[in-house]
Amino acid sequence: MDDLTQPAGSQGTEFVDADLRGARFVRADLSGVVMRSVQVGGADIDAPWLLEGDDSLLVNGVDVVPFVDAELNRRFPGRAERRASDPDGLRAAWAALERAWEGTLGRAAAMPAGTVDVSVDGEWSFAQTLRHLVMATDVWLRRAILGVEQPFHPIGQPNAEYETDGNDMSVFATGTPSYDEVLMVRAERVGMVRAFIAGVTVEELATVRANPWAPEYPETTLSCLHTILQEEWEHHRYAVRDLDAIEGK
Repeated sequence: MDDLTQPAGSQGTEFVDADLRGARFVRADLSGVVMRSVQVGGADIDAPWLLEGDDSLLVNGVDVVPFVDAELNRRFPGRAERRASDPDGLRAAWAALERAWEGTLGRAAAMPAGTVDVSVDGEWSFAQTLRHLVMATDVWLRRAILGVEQPFHPIGQPNAEYETDGNDMSVFATGTPSYDEVLMVRAERVGMVRAFIAGVTVEELATVRANPWAPEYPETTLSCLHTILQEEWEHHRYAVRDLDAIEGK
């Protein structure tokens, strides 16, 4: 399949009687796109942010977003708790997330050697996903909430291009650590979040923080924790999806 990059000024382009079978849109903004009398059998859409906003996704006039959200909650027990807003709810939400990852880590460990380094369709490998989550914890807990000036562990350290291309496969500033190293650092970060949530208070959840990527926009401790939970569940979903694909082959 040809790799075509459209110019930034292609908004509003109209496709009439166009054959887009097999086309792949990566990091593309398709908000507000209107499709009429189209064939979409076998289409595969992954839009994680849709479920967090007020937007809708209409298929034949039906908003399917609530159905997608409910189905994902069914598939991933504990996911529905990711928006918990009080200390006890957050502790339960994090415990559910840890259980989900424990099962998936065990599944990856039982698969053939090298599985954790396999990339499916150009996406991050399982090991790279864990490295990304180390970075996410360092950004939203260590930098945003705890105020650590240099929050990054080398395994999750983003390179200079990360802020402009957060999905680039070369976002890591370091080389390729062993999977055992990745697991060790990942476990440390999971423990950090668990320990913080264990002692967090209602008052602290309302404390205003600076957005780590855009300091001019305020966050709260709660919104930072919600971002961590969102990152964790979305990347867990990706990891399960790719392990399923690897097994299917």
